[in-house]
Amino acid sequence: MKEEYKNIENPEATHSDVQEVCIDINEEAWNKETYDAWIHRFGEPYEAASKIKINPEKTLSVLYSKFVDVKGKKVMNLMGSNGSKAVALALLGANVAVVDFSEGNKRYALELAEAAGVKIDYILSDVLKLPQDLFKGDYDIVFAEMGILHYFTDLKPFMNVIYKLLSVNGMLVIRDFHPVTTKLISSRGSTAKVRKHKVTGDYFDTSLEEKDISYSKYLTDNEEPKKVLLRKWNLGEIVTAVAKEGFLIKSLDEEPNLSSDNFDKGIPKTFTLVAERITP
Repeated sequence: MKEEYKNIENPEATHSDVQEVCIDINEEAWNKETYDAWIHRFGEPYEAASKIKINPEKTLSVLYSKFVDVKGKKVMNLMGSNGSKAVALALLGANVAVVDFSEGNKRYALELAEAAGVKIDYILSDVLKLPQDLFKGDYDIVFAEMGILHYFTDLKPFMNVIYKLLSVNGMLVIRDFHPVTTKLISSRGSTAKVRKHKVTGDYFDTSLEEKDISYSKYLTDNEEPKKVLLRKWNLGEIVTAVAKEGFLIKSLDEEPNLSSDNFDKGIPKTFTLVAERITP
């Protein structure tokens, strides 16, 4: 990845240049062992589908309360990964499309949908390079969730894509990891009683970070984790990017750790932002 870093560090590089390099690096990483990683994490698609079918609302978690009734609605899941959220929505009656640039993600998602007895449309594309014929402004809901925003070195083009996809009065929902946790605090300890937190980061840092790809924990021991480049945004930057694109922000919920182990009590772990496109 050294050669790519030279291009990023070039003082004449534009935001667009940096984003292009990051896309190339991250797309390569996400097109390696993703299918096998999801098999290891969730089981074969038919196994995962059987669990989702029991309670699709649970699969959607916090998103379900924001979407409310999705039956008959046109929904786009940007960077929708293995398709679990899309399949859950389809089971609830939504017409769902997913955009993602990973072949392995697409394969798992389509097999998952088939096993669940539903249909989803899976568009293999970088989200910033979507075909123009998709921008009809006819989606009722566009959403992205859990580890998405840090793949963008500039949030404006991403927000513009969402704006062009949504119908007037359409809903944008972003659920992601809270910047306090991802940028500021490090935690140690395997149980709630011994969990220790320290402020070790810089909340206002704008640099790119090289990290192991998120699915690396599900790889076998002999597989070397792939690296991705991430730009971690603080909450003010995210809210401002949404507002500047012309969305009306309806709510911003900061959420604690929702898992049953009660780790990290008192620290915001995720957030959910809901906004509406209000202009033609």
